[in-house]
Amino acid sequence: MSKNNSPPQGILPRSIVYGALLLITCGLSITALVLPISNYSARIPLRLGDVAVQDILAPYEITFESQILTERQRDAAAESVEPVYLPIDASIARRQVERLRAALDYIVSVRSDEFASQEQKIVDLSAIEDIQLNPVSSEQILSLNDSRWQVVYQEAIIVLEQVMRSTIREDRLEDARRSVPALVSLSIPEDQAAIVAELVSAFVTPNSLYSADLTEQARIEQRDAVQPIMRTFVASETVVERGQVISEEDLEALEQLGLVQSPVRWQDITSASAIVLVSAAFIVLYLRHKPSQAANLRGLVLISIFFILFLYSARLIIPGRTVIPYAFPLVGFGLLLTALFSVEIALVFSLPLGIFVAYGMQNVHELTLYYMLSGLVGILILRRAQRLTAFFWAGTSIGSVGAAIVLAYRLTSATTDILGLLTLVGAAYIFGLASAGLAVLLQFILAPLLDLTTPLQLIDVSQPDHPLLQYILRNSPGTYQHSLQVANLAEQAAERIGANALLTRVGSLYHDAGKAQNPYYFIENQIPGYPNPHDSLPAEDSARIIIQHVHDGLELASKYRLPRRISEFISEHHGTLITRYQYAKAIEEAGGNEESIDLEFYRYPGPRPQSRETALLMLADGCEARLRAERPTTESETKAIIEDLIDNRMEQGQLDDTDLTLRDLNEILESFVATLRGVHHPRIEYPEIGSNDVEGIDSAVGDQAPAAGEELTTIPSSQPKPNPQSERK
Repeated sequence: MSKNNSPPQGILPRSIVYGALLLITCGLSITALVLPISNYSARIPLRLGDVAVQDILAPYEITFESQILTERQRDAAAESVEPVYLPIDASIARRQVERLRAALDYIVSVRSDEFASQEQKIVDLSAIEDIQLNPVSSEQILSLNDSRWQVVYQEAIIVLEQVMRSTIREDRLEDARRSVPALVSLSIPEDQAAIVAELVSAFVTPNSLYSADLTEQARIEQRDAVQPIMRTFVASETVVERGQVISEEDLEALEQLGLVQSPVRWQDITSASAIVLVSAAFIVLYLRHKPSQAANLRGLVLISIFFILFLYSARLIIPGRTVIPYAFPLVGFGLLLTALFSVEIALVFSLPLGIFVAYGMQNVHELTLYYMLSGLVGILILRRAQRLTAFFWAGTSIGSVGAAIVLAYRLTSATTDILGLLTLVGAAYIFGLASAGLAVLLQFILAPLLDLTTPLQLIDVSQPDHPLLQYILRNSPGTYQHSLQVANLAEQAAERIGANALLTRVGSLYHDAGKAQNPYYFIENQIPGYPNPHDSLPAEDSARIIIQHVHDGLELASKYRLPRRISEFISEHHGTLITRYQYAKAIEEAGGNEESIDLEFYRYPGPRPQSRETALLMLADGCEARLRAERPTTESETKAIIEDLIDNRMEQGQLDDTDLTLRDLNEILESFVATLRGVHHPRIEYPEIGSNDVEGIDSAVGDQAPAAGEELTTIPSSQPKPNPQSERK
């Protein structure tokens, strides 16, 4: 039978609802991070360059990193870095020597040109690209004889090599050129030495080049070496004096103290949006991997509402305070989600809350770690919260972790005194215990309103003095004992396959509550030797009475305000099975004509089990009934009966709506056999000993255990077989 998954007309698709919920939550979160919603009221409308009309005092002690002074110091350190040059490049010297040699060879060719006039040679010498010879120098070069020219030729190359071996930078190039005449050999005449100096100077060039990358790296290192400049103001210290012009560092201090309203900048909106969107993506990815959690729309709406409530409460109360940030019960949100939903949900949603609350605070790193680590530890300690004491230990653990973080950050601070440190440690324990108390209070209020089932609720309704359990015990003690045995079977199997064992046990205790309305129509409550009321009833009436116990149980669950999940055990533990013995009796009454009988009249209303826990109850209930009826004498017979019942429920499709696997069913089989082995173990047959024969023997010892071979069953041994009206067949 196909299911129509399209939403009804007039109802928005779930994807649109989810998207709207996500957008609203993200928008409110960004608003909480951007808007300066601190409740400190003494704000002064000051801007940069204004004159203070009064003395402005620090309302509380604060130590913060001055971004302005730190950046100013870092800029000064970077400016002090000298330009960085690369080491001497020998290839530059070689290239310049070769160029000088080429120029000298050109001069040789001009000097040896016999067909050119003096004037033409001077013009040719002026055409040299790398050097501009003045006419006087050209005439002197042309007037030298060959031997003198060779001396000039060789000396020029030698001097250039000497000059280029030293470090020459761009800013020291002229100094290097001025040093050339001093390097010319003193044995050379002055006029020739001048020619050598002129020729060499033209080819002197920097051989150590400026490195922009190395200079920038050195500046970065100098900037990084500057330690952050911290500013400290004690309570009531003057921050700005009357008549003082507000400087950048003054305005920064006032903003840190919450004494001046800062305008919202696009940078603030962008950074807040970035952290919110990353957190939202993290949550969406988790929900995509957990479709069962994403399907709980009402739960997600509740989580979003309390997320925003905790966020805005913290952002309203915490800013501008010294101790309150460490005492605000923020982790109560995570503990509440643990109690109402699961550890995973609590971990995923409490992490962004801790980040958002600490965002933009003066000690953001300390508070972020304080909220996140203490919250994680508290959630993991609490787990399923099956006892009130679990909340106490979770709160104590949260306080201990918070105190450790306070010590880790504050002990090394020069501004922390012993009294202040002890105050914050005490605030950490208030933080933990208040979070636990708030979670307990909220879960007791919210669970009934939201129709959620918490472990504490289950513990409460499982107490033997619960009114409905007392009602069952008084009216149908046999059913009560049967329910205890089924609860033991189902609980052990739930532990084995990783289902909710507590829920399974409590649901099993109440699954047959409806039998207390008409107890004597059920075999476990009948007195041996008395007439069976079903013997005188038609099969249809008998079946109606048997099936009615499901409806009666639901009415009792509503009357005694049992959690919704417990009602599911009542309605699903028989699924849509047939009351087999009543149906067989109807066939007998109809003379064997099955077609004349309406099978649906003998079918339980269902639904079939929708969870592993209710499926476990169906199997445990059927096994307990079969074993009481058939009374196996060996473990192999017991196992065969259980296997047959599990196969029967599978063949009838009763387990189709659960996520039980074949491995789970095998584990359930082994668990049932192991549990029943302990129940039906053989007993020692005690010899009869008179109480007067041996001193100290308890005369009631025989009542403490049945004789050997006696069956532990709720069916009286005088009955050879179970009555056909038992509905658990």
